[in-house]
Amino acid sequence: MRCSDHALSRRNVLNVGVLTGLGLTFTDFLRLQSAQADQKDYASKEGPAKSAIFIFLPGGMAHQESFDPKPYAPLEYRGPLNSIATSLPGVRFSELLPQTAQIADRLCLCPSMTHGEAAHERGTHNMFTGYRPSPALQYPSMGSVVAHEFGPRNDLPPYVLIPNQPNIYAGTGYLSSSYAGFSLGADPADAGFKVRDLELPGGVDIQRFGRRRNMLEAVNEYFTSKEQADSLDAVDTFYQRAYSILSSEKARAAFDIEQEDAATRDRYGRNTAGARMLLARRLVEAGVRFVSLTYGGWDHHDNIEGAMRGQTPALDQGFATLIRDLEERGLLDSTLVCLCTEFGRTPKINQTGGRDHWPKVFTTVMAGGGLKKGIVYGSSNSTASEPEDNPLTVEDWATTMYDRMGIIADKELMAPGDRPIEIVDGGRVVKEIIA
Repeated sequence: MRCSDHALSRRNVLNVGVLTGLGLTFTDFLRLQSAQADQKDYASKEGPAKSAIFIFLPGGMAHQESFDPKPYAPLEYRGPLNSIATSLPGVRFSELLPQTAQIADRLCLCPSMTHGEAAHERGTHNMFTGYRPSPALQYPSMGSVVAHEFGPRNDLPPYVLIPNQPNIYAGTGYLSSSYAGFSLGADPADAGFKVRDLELPGGVDIQRFGRRRNMLEAVNEYFTSKEQADSLDAVDTFYQRAYSILSSEKARAAFDIEQEDAATRDRYGRNTAGARMLLARRLVEAGVRFVSLTYGGWDHHDNIEGAMRGQTPALDQGFATLIRDLEERGLLDSTLVCLCTEFGRTPKINQTGGRDHWPKVFTTVMAGGGLKKGIVYGSSNSTASEPEDNPLTVEDWATTMYDRMGIIADKELMAPGDRPIEIVDGGRVVKEIIA
């Protein structure tokens, strides 16, 4: 009997009753924790950042209307919003970021980020992978690389996506699908939010759950005694990790945002941005290594003032609270937080009151995880049209992020065809921002 026939027979056995009613349908994650899970290279050692929270603002947030206003530029450049002082002398933010302005002295600001990709897809690929897009190869996301290098901790997925995988570039690329992120399947801001597949179905208590696990192990033993195969090991790993999460009250509780008190939820904001950032904090506190979340849509070709006024206040509240909360819990120094977008916006306001795509310069904001606090690395020129000094490339930024997590960015991973590919090609650690 072929290996594929064994796999089919095994599924048939499970389907006729061994696991009936267990609800083990981790279709977007746990099935993927399989074929190569026991073959990983654990050479990477944890750095100062034990976890990371990657906050992505899709569409291209305007740097002029957020973290790099130009109050002394001509009106057509500076735009419709005013700027305010921050806790960093000489540094100003948009008037829509008053809470983040108060915690600027905890941040590492990089207003000289630059690349050459003006299309959304290509810019997004840069920021999720650290690579320019290639027609020949799909590169893995930063979260998948972290999952590959370190694996799970505390019975939790190493890489979690809030609420779902936002684009293909957040995926595994050329790596095995066993390093994919675990998508929640629902938005934590929704009423009655529940993560799919993390609850035992009605009528199955933990004792019955354990008995069914023993039954599965008996089936495993029978099939593996007949034939040793990677596909069988893959299924074994899938179910073992499913059991780990479902049987761990602490692991399941990490996803339960309802365990937060009302004051904390109010502090973050009872909205999409606040709920997602609060859940991200819960997950890294519990042991998840890399949390990726998205918020909003920032492709403001028209009416940039109205669009920014509509979305930025919730981002401001949630992000500032996240930084404060991590600091108060003693987690900021061990959690690398990054807030970024795929590119900036054009220096001049266009005829419809918006700004168009502009990758030459934009701002990335980081905090914690072994970075200096209250630092500005690089700057844009007087019209926010290009870097003035210390341009920060995607490769250097990604290399520095990996360094803080303990991953050597020029380490080679194996792509299909046994092709060695560096995690990041050509970047350097930006020592000027390292604590």
